[in-house]
Amino acid sequence: MTTERVNPPELSPPTGFSHAVVASGSRVVFLAGQTALDGDGKVVGDTLPEQFEQALGNLLAALRAAGGTPGDLARVTVYATDVAAYREHAGHIGRLWREAAGRDYPAMAVVEVVRLWDREALVELDGFAVLP
Repeated sequence: MTTERVNPPELSPPTGFSHAVVASGSRVVFLAGQTALDGDGKVVGDTLPEQFEQALGNLLAALRAAGGTPGDLARVTVYATDVAAYREHAGHIGRLWREAAGRDYPAMAVVEVVRLWDREALVELDGFAVLP
């Protein structure tokens, strides 16, 4: 697979995401929404950063099980129950992302939602990847 991150100079410089990702490969992996569920199906973490770390770990585990790596991610959507809290913790969340997935950012969006499937969940991530 090849990926090209495209960040046009006429757009605001991206921080923690890419404006566009051009991906070519032979397999597309669609990743279901992942919250902070542990292996027993319980939401873990009381804070948004704690839950983000678990949800990202779950998303990357599903991706690895499908044969992919974080660099294969083309698109990730973050659903947060409180975007203001997400912005407040953006620096910490960014560090968690870089530790787990590196600096090859996919195209991303953060969307505020009223609630998630699991009532205790504060954040959910889904996305897709393109594999060779």
